[in-house]
Amino acid sequence: MKKSFLFLGVGAMMLTLTGCPSPGPDPDPDDQMPEWYYTGGELGTTTNTSSMTFRQPTPATENAGLGQFFAQGDNIAEKDFVTNATGRQHGLGPVYVRASCQHCHPNYSHGTSIPEGTYNAKDQGNGTLLVVINPATQAYVPWLAGMPQLFGAAPFKAPLNPDMITVTWKTAVDEHGNRFADGETYELRYPEVKMPKEAVYVYNQGYRDPDGLLESEGYEVKLENTIGVYGSGLLDAIKDEDIIAQYEKEAADGKLKNGLNPAFWNGGFQQSGYYKNDPQWGPKRFTYALTRGPLMDGAGANAIWNITNVTRSDRQSHYLDLNGTIYAEYASKDPEVQAGFGTEQEIRDYLLSKTLPAEMSDDEFTQVMIWHRGLAVPAARNVKDSAVLRGREVFSQIGCDYCHRPTWTTGADEVRDPNNFKGFTAQMPRYPNQKIWPYTDMIQHKLCMENDIRTGWCRTTPLWGRGLHRKATGDRYDARLHDTRARDVIEAIMWHGYSPQSDAYWPTQQFYKLNKEDRDAVVAFINAI
Repeated sequence: MKKSFLFLGVGAMMLTLTGCPSPGPDPDPDDQMPEWYYTGGELGTTTNTSSMTFRQPTPATENAGLGQFFAQGDNIAEKDFVTNATGRQHGLGPVYVRASCQHCHPNYSHGTSIPEGTYNAKDQGNGTLLVVINPATQAYVPWLAGMPQLFGAAPFKAPLNPDMITVTWKTAVDEHGNRFADGETYELRYPEVKMPKEAVYVYNQGYRDPDGLLESEGYEVKLENTIGVYGSGLLDAIKDEDIIAQYEKEAADGKLKNGLNPAFWNGGFQQSGYYKNDPQWGPKRFTYALTRGPLMDGAGANAIWNITNVTRSDRQSHYLDLNGTIYAEYASKDPEVQAGFGTEQEIRDYLLSKTLPAEMSDDEFTQVMIWHRGLAVPAARNVKDSAVLRGREVFSQIGCDYCHRPTWTTGADEVRDPNNFKGFTAQMPRYPNQKIWPYTDMIQHKLCMENDIRTGWCRTTPLWGRGLHRKATGDRYDARLHDTRARDVIEAIMWHGYSPQSDAYWPTQQFYKLNKEDRDAVVAFINAI
């Protein structure tokens, strides 16, 4: 049996929520398991399905002798960074979103469901980030970062005060009145976020938005929950040409009401997106908006910098706001910041510098990326249960597997780094020629939900491991969909067909027509994978 890693720190806190974990047993070699049991292939699957399931290293990581580096990377990801100028995990700030990876990814799962009331960014597990946009253009506002910072390291002040932000859960009713034909009911809810302009630091310091959105409170605030970080290395190993072929297939068959996002398909595949790397790096594959890829330049490599504002040798500047200078300009004129830091010019020079000393060492960043690429996905559960097997069959029959494509086969997995960070790709775990089962087509679609995600385009979320979210985090809900609106699988499915304009409207209606036994079987299957 492969080693099961049971971590302390936040992991120990999670044990109080879920009970003492016991690793799941390796399969009996005499008991033939179906290939879809190995969700991450032989090199990427862990059989530990305890509350520590998302924290396990892949067999590939252990086989390569990277277990110690994986553990060191996990230690960095787990613990809070601090505002000290020296010492272990120093350099937090001057402004930041959260103090650690664990705050947003409890036990490396998705973020937990956000309750109604004050948006409390200090809550452990609150991985639901704020998205502040111009509703006319769907673009981020220039006076905050894309992921707005909610804390400041003294004497600097938080760009946005989370204690002034409130979340209210609203009820939605679909065309079926939230009731199946056999009388069973379900609920649909969505979040409404209120953020007064007085919550914005630069507004209180005298900044006035040229577009007038800030003064008139004409901006919109949405929620986007973090995704699980496990299995990212396996998605990174999928061949570019196979993802492009998936775009070609979906463009050709005409089954999608909204077609494909023109940012990525315009008569053919094109490299595009908010962060545009050279076309040689292939299709984007990470984040809801498909802004990132490959993994070495992906969401995790970016977040370890911009969430904490801890600098490193390839990121020697601070993450401030979309404009890049607004926070620095107004903080530099704040008398209280001056009293604690220095002159206006000294503050500006510090905040806007592009040559800051590295606070995270190159070795530490390499360890973080070994950990990130080395996180396993849990094996499927109950793979011989009759209800799960029936649900797997129905899942395909009603068309859920069109967007939630069950399986991919990885390529040679030649790890790529657009930033060419000191050749650290040579040290990464690899997953060549693995048949994996993430249940995603790696493409964006529109569900046309009430108070939808920014732009409406959202990457098909991988389903693997999602059924273990509550066990891993102690969350009372499944926290499904981009803003945790779906408390369980039924709600998630029915939101897919809330609007006739949804790309998933047809399969949702097929699910609606099922008898209760088959509906329950589909739910059992989704929770098992």
